[in-house]
Amino acid sequence: MGKSAKVQGIDIPIVKLTPVKRRPVSAKNYAKLVANLKAVGLIQPLCVCRDGDQYFILDGYIRFQALTELGVVTVPCLLMDSCDIYTSNRQVNHLSPHQETQLLRKALEKLDKKTIAAAFGIESLDSRLGMSMRKDMHAEVLKALESGQIQQQVARELAYVLHKRQLEIMQLMKQAGDWSLPFVRAQILSTPPALRGNKRRRNNPWEQHDDKKRSLAKKLQEVEKHHDFYSGLYRQYVADLLKLAIYVRQILTRPSLHAHLASNYPEAFALFESVQKENEEKVAV
Repeated sequence: MGKSAKVQGIDIPIVKLTPVKRRPVSAKNYAKLVANLKAVGLIQPLCVCRDGDQYFILDGYIRFQALTELGVVTVPCLLMDSCDIYTSNRQVNHLSPHQETQLLRKALEKLDKKTIAAAFGIESLDSRLGMSMRKDMHAEVLKALESGQIQQQVARELAYVLHKRQLEIMQLMKQAGDWSLPFVRAQILSTPPALRGNKRRRNNPWEQHDDKKRSLAKKLQEVEKHHDFYSGLYRQYVADLLKLAIYVRQILTRPSLHAHLASNYPEAFALFESVQKENEEKVAV
């Protein structure tokens, strides 16, 4: 939005609003927006510009669509003095699962679970894990998750091992005072086969472990090939240099060549002498 643009807050009948550009949205995000509007109301007004008796929506098409579905009659808007401006929809950054979890924890300090779940359009916050995932978790893990002691991703990782191992890892986390995801993953990867979960899921840690081993083995083979190549090249260079040292010695020990180089090519002569001297010092060592 330009610095010179003038903005005016105004309530506009929804029948007078016309979208400039329609854009797609996933059913999940749309349902979440509708639930949020029902629970909290419209937080961010629509950005519009006026043309005669009609108002064109510059930013807020999805909100407009949801408000229409909810039967809202009047919509709070920000009236711009120009229709030729940059819309903020292009700058929308969706929250990552970790950021969303952090916001949920902050919200739980002020609101109850039922209110927050309604804003997200879900039956309960616990259902975000999925019923199949919850069945794979020990009651103590679910209790720690609901209290905010562990992150949602930590709970998901623990579901890869049996209940007995989950309790062992929870105890290790408590003793170490470390509830982080890297610590939990380290314990999961060190879990004996007998205590691992039998279900196959995406991003299974055991499959990742094997993939990483294969990848490292492949890289090691490539490094060994490069090492053999450069080692052979180095040996060839050393052999060539030794031969050159012999030739330099022969040149410098012949009086006619010695005098000719010293007289006509002093720089080359000095270089040959330095090579000969360095070679003699190495041989002496």
